[in-house]
Amino acid sequence: MGLSGNLRTMDLPEILQWISTGHKTGTLHLERRSVEKRIVFRGGVIHTSWSNDPRESLGQFLIRERLVTEEQLFRALLKQETEGRLLGTILIGDGLLKEADLRKSLQAKAEETVYDLFLWPEGKFEFKDGELPENINVFIGLDVTGVILEGVRRVDEWQRMKDVLPSTSVTFRVMIGHDLPDDPVEREALKLASLDKSLAAISLELRRPEFETASVLFGLHGRGLVQVDSLGEEAAAAADLVGTIKDLLSVAGQRLKERRYDAALRAYEEVLAIDRLNQHAKKGLIAVMESRSRDRALRSVPLDKVPVLLMDMSTLTRQNFDPQEGFVLSRVNGEWDVRSILKLCPMAEDDALMIFARLLERKVIRLN
Repeated sequence: MGLSGNLRTMDLPEILQWISTGHKTGTLHLERRSVEKRIVFRGGVIHTSWSNDPRESLGQFLIRERLVTEEQLFRALLKQETEGRLLGTILIGDGLLKEADLRKSLQAKAEETVYDLFLWPEGKFEFKDGELPENINVFIGLDVTGVILEGVRRVDEWQRMKDVLPSTSVTFRVMIGHDLPDDPVEREALKLASLDKSLAAISLELRRPEFETASVLFGLHGRGLVQVDSLGEEAAAAADLVGTIKDLLSVAGQRLKERRYDAALRAYEEVLAIDRLNQHAKKGLIAVMESRSRDRALRSVPLDKVPVLLMDMSTLTRQNFDPQEGFVLSRVNGEWDVRSILKLCPMAEDDALMIFARLLERKVIRLN
């Protein structure tokens, strides 16, 4: 049996209790503004979780805990795109992460994903009975009762902090004349506060939940290191940074398809200005550069020119050509122009033109 509604009318502890006492197996889908989350249960126990909030991605969690570097994560994500394997599996296989650390990180990530939900004043939810994702290699087995107790405690603490931090859009004024704190997270939070960033933006930069970030700034406020300033000029936008990032990535992707490379670059750079570790934007920048380079290469091959071989047959046989390059070369006879050869090629026109561009660059052919 499924269940759906809004957290305004059925709160999260009640939903979790219903799943736990009924020993339910399935996935709880939740959505608020642009944030989407999924909590997977097996027999009433939390099995795993997923979220589109950058602060709750496994990769960013591993960076935050210094278990992998940004470069290692980026390479693993690129490998994930081509191989289709899970990120954790790739990192373990490459010797960058131990399975015990992966399991511990997945559990901590799942806890944060659920605890943050306790602070949602509203949001749509739907429990899909029997729905289980595929390819889960690590199961966390998180007891619901303990999660509820901690979640309720955080709600009480959040209400206490809201007397000082009434909104995630508040900005801060750093007070001079104090020594820097020893804690590295506090030092980084203080640095970001000095840049006039909102609580929501600082949370995103720190890769920590808003509750944890608020706790850090609440402590700094209590020790006189910061004062709460007025709401920033972009208060409304700051309230939904995930949505802002999502919209910018969508715009960037569309501009890339349209080959409007400068506009795509600007959109990806705007994402990185909000979220400097955003892996989608980083990959997008690479895609823009590759597409722009590809376009330049395609323009270097006029369709009405006739390709001519610059190497004799014995030299050609010693070169390393792939099958598609070999096919194109077999059609170069010094008489047919590029347009004519393209009609014979069993591949997309742009792919064939790229082969011509590579052969030109390698000085295998010239165009007359």
